[in-house]
Formats: sequence, C-alpha cells, structure tokens
Amino acid sequence: MKARWLYLLCFAACLSGPVAAERIKDLAMVQGVRSNQLIGYGLVVGLDGSGDQTTQTPFTVQSIANMLTQLGVNLPPAAATGLQLKNVAAVMVTASLPPFAKPGQTIDVTVSSLGNAKSLRGGTLLMTPLKGADGQVYAIAQGNVVIAGAGAAAAGSSVTVNHLSAGRIPAGATVERSVASPLTQGDTVQLELHSTDFTTANRVVQSINNAFGAGTAVALDGRMVQVRAPRDPSARVAFLAQVENLNVIAGDAPAKVVLNARTGSVVMNQAVQVDTCAVAHGNLSVTITNEPRVSQPGPLSGGQTVVTQQAQIEIKPEKGNLITIPTSVNLAEVVKALNAVGATPQDLLAILQAMKAAGALRAELEII
Repeated sequence: MKARWLYLLCFAACLSGPVAAERIKDLAMVQGVRSNQLIGYGLVVGLDGSGDQTTQTPFTVQSIANMLTQLGVNLPPAAATGLQLKNVAAVMVTASLPPFAKPGQTIDVTVSSLGNAKSLRGGTLLMTPLKGADGQVYAIAQGNVVIAGAGAAAAGSSVTVNHLSAGRIPAGATVERSVASPLTQGDTVQLELHSTDFTTANRVVQSINNAFGAGTAVALDGRMVQVRAPRDPSARVAFLAQVENLNVIAGDAPAKVVLNARTGSVVMNQAVQVDTCAVAHGNLSVTITNEPRVSQPGPLSGGQTVVTQQAQIEIKPEKGNLITIPTSVNLAEVVKALNAVGATPQDLLAILQAMKAAGALRAELEII
C-alpha cells in the first residue's frame, strides 16, 4: 500500500513539472539606477548629392550660416539666404546615457534626418552637443554615420533597401557630465518591480529575509520593496550583488488578450479562459460599380450629347453558422475553439470584443 502511494506521488510530481525561478535582477530594478535620454540638433556633411533641398528647408541654411560664422567665415546676408547645397542635411541626434556613466566614456548615438534628405549614407556628423531634459550638455557627438541600407535611381526608377534617412554612430558620443545617483544615500534601497504584482512582491521580501534575516526587506505596495542596506559604498554594492542573484518564483501573470487593431494581431497568454458561449460571425460585402452612359439626342433636334454615370450597388451578406464554443480552461483549448469559428485575425478582433462584452471571455482585453 505504501509503495502504491509513493508511485502516485511520483506520478503527480512528473505531471506538475518543474517551476522555473527567476532572479530578482530579472524582476526588479534599483530605484534611481536608470538611463537618461539625450537629444541634440546637428549637421551631417559629405553627402553625395542626397542632402536637404535647402530651398525647402531654411533651417538647414541658417544652421550652416551660423556654423560658418562661429568658424570665422562671415557671409553677406544675401549670400547666406541664397545657399543651395546638396551635400548637407539637418539631423536630430538621440542617445541614451546609461547609469553611472562617467566623463570620457563613449556611447552610441542615432542620427535621423530632419529635412528632406534622400540618404545619409557616407555622411559625417559634425560636433553636436547632446542635452538632457534639464537643458544641460551631457555628451558631445561626432563621427561617420553608418547606414544599414542602399539605394539607386536612374531614368525615373529607383530601388531602396532598408531605411536611408536614419543611421547610427557606434561610440559616437563622449560623455562630458555624469548624473548623480541616489544609490549611496540613506540606509535603505528601493527595489521597483517591472510589473505590479502583490504575490511577486511578497515572494521577493520572503527571499531576501530568508537570506539576510527577518526585517531586511519590507513590501511598501505591490511594486515597491524597501531593503535595508549597508551605508558603505563598497559594502552596499556587494550586498546588492547578492540580492539581485536571489531566486524568486514570480506570481502568475493576469489573463490578458492584446489586440492590435492596425495589424490585426491577436496575442493571448496561457491564463486566458473561455466560458461556454455561441458565436455566429459573417461578413457583409458592399460592391459599388459606376458605369458611364452616353445620352445621344436625335438628328436635327438641337440637343447636346450628355455623358451620365449609372451606379449599381450590391449588398451581399455572407452566411455565418452558429457555433458553440465550450468552456476552455487552457490556451490550447481556447485556440482550438476560436479556430472552429473559421474567422480571420481581423474577424477575431470583433469576436473577442463581443465575447468580452457577453462575459464569456475571462481575461483583460487590451487594444493597442
């Protein structure tokens, strides 16, 4: 009898399968340890006739005149306004300043055309200050733009591969100012979960307290966990290195269906369930044709030939059978039931919204 029960327990364990644990560093981030967005306005020169049409982008001409003035070249106002250059393009330069970046380090930048330049291929970005949200300059960008594409045109025909009006400069900006981090301030460190979940927050607290003692971590809400940490910077770094590598079994994600109304994409997670319901779906086709008709007057009648338009409208409803969708408790059964309807992804957008309104879809519906 005992052997039989042991066999049943082993069989149940095999059916349940292993539960994957995640590291705290994959579930949360330390508050204040974040990147900052930088932006700047600059000029790309050296283009092979594919730059801005300066007659249509006056800001490019003004930028060139201002730059030449700073370099000691003064142009008369008439000459400055009459510049027509094809190898210069006005661009916006963006970058992400990583946390703890120090002056002298380099970061990648993205260069995007601001005017009507056809291509930035082969261009060189001139020295461009990159500013943060506070208006301070945090980096200086300059270098050759790398474009992952190509294009050619002749006799009115053109071929373009990928996008030619935006590119990157690897290590194209040098950090000039660092951002102060609140990591070494105070006696506690705040851990922010990537998504709000009370179960995950509670399990993170339990994992930290089991490793470092009771009272080390406290959950402030479903997203924030407060952790007591050493004040010494080196000891705090070592402590956080241990904390972020602790394993935690994350809570189950809420049932959610995401609909993209522009592309017709439908994505649902494994927690989605469907109650028994009946679905009938059919399409309505409306066809409008317009045929010209010529009205010809009789001989010697003095009338004029008139061309009229005769429209024909045809409405054709497609047949939609009523199909019963049974209760489904796992994703495979939900997919099988929806496939039985025979609807296209665009039709599923309407069907899932109607099922949610009828209370048959037990999931959160998010439309993006």
